[in-house]
Amino acid sequence: MEEYARRLRDVGPSGREALLRAESRLPGPRGNLELLAAVVEVAGDDELRHWASLGAADAPGNTPGEFLATVGAAGLGRLVVDGATGELDTLRRLAGDPRWRIREGVAMALQRIGSADMDALLVIARGWATGSRYEQRAAVAGLAEPVLLGDQGVMSDALDVFDAITASIVGAEDTRTGGFVALAKALGYGWSVLVAAGPDIGKPRMERWLASGDASVRRIMGENLSKARLERMDADWTARSRARLA
Repeated sequence: MEEYARRLRDVGPSGREALLRAESRLPGPRGNLELLAAVVEVAGDDELRHWASLGAADAPGNTPGEFLATVGAAGLGRLVVDGATGELDTLRRLAGDPRWRIREGVAMALQRIGSADMDALLVIARGWATGSRYEQRAAVAGLAEPVLLGDQGVMSDALDVFDAITASIVGAEDTRTGGFVALAKALGYGWSVLVAAGPDIGKPRMERWLASGDASVRRIMGENLSKARLERMDADWTARSRARLA
């Protein structure tokens, strides 16, 4: 990242986009996340806004253009932390972007906000928890970051958001939509992140959902119980929970 940051500064604004396109590693299975992290710190505000504005027509999925748009989305988190709270509206819109990497960029932006002000992230997450499936998915992905969950009060508030979002899928009729599928995938690992980060309060919360009769909820709980982080946390509890779910 330090080497990328040096190169990005050396080429300046006029050369940054070419560098990002050349070293994006797209098309491919994994974009250059180290370069992304570096440019979010180095790029100017207007650069980040411009890249975030690149739609699917100009920056299709799995292309260097999509990498630029992802950088822009992730970088908006820095702008919000610096005081440009109006960019939260842009982030909320991008949370439903058809390109999955842009949606990941939004999650990165939320985590950047949480690193600076966890209370602010919780306010955002509570609001998005009542929004679209993609907005709910962004709230889950934004909160499911262990380094943000060290405080018991924060853990409790994050679990409240997860409870509310999980409750919203019980009996849902939109299970075949792209938004629901994306949300289910996020919940399918997010619960395990929260429980592993705060077992004392996390396990009882998750246990309530193990008794659910809803098929989607049960699948999501099963996905979480397959995660190695829960095995490392408490192998006996995880085994009992799997048996209970079965």
